[in-house]
Amino acid sequence: MGSGKSSVGKELSALLSYPVIDLDSYIEEKEGRSIPEIFASGGEAAFRRMELDALTELLSDPVQMILSLGGGTLTTPECAELVHRKTLCIYLRAATDTLVRNLEGDTAGRPMLSQGSTSTLRGRIEELMSLRSGIYESSAHHIIDIDGKTVAAVASEIVSVIG
Repeated sequence: MGSGKSSVGKELSALLSYPVIDLDSYIEEKEGRSIPEIFASGGEAAFRRMELDALTELLSDPVQMILSLGGGTLTTPECAELVHRKTLCIYLRAATDTLVRNLEGDTAGRPMLSQGSTSTLRGRIEELMSLRSGIYESSAHHIIDIDGKTVAAVASEIVSVIG
């Protein structure tokens, strides 16, 4: 969350002429309700099952695409394995300061930011990243540090990395 996946995905789509699919938006459209509504009615476990189903469906299609994953997608081992095996996974790595700056005022609709043992945005980001960064790194084929870079610069770096 807050690393610019959606913005970079749109920029990459323009550069590569691949469709961009946001996994969370795909699930919302398929389910006919928002992510917060899914979390409220079925909890995180129900959402993660839907996420795995949606990811499996999308990755069964041989069409080239840019797939923007939710921040917790790779916390499901089956999702992490699928992504590592069937995609060219790029981790947009950001420092906590960058994530806080990008997410300040934009926490609505992000249920994972309202859970946990800390009440501050910085504390919650640090908590999530301590749990997730190792998973992100082991799932990724390439890691791009985004701190201080524009969306266009990150997208250009991705294009040069994927050749």
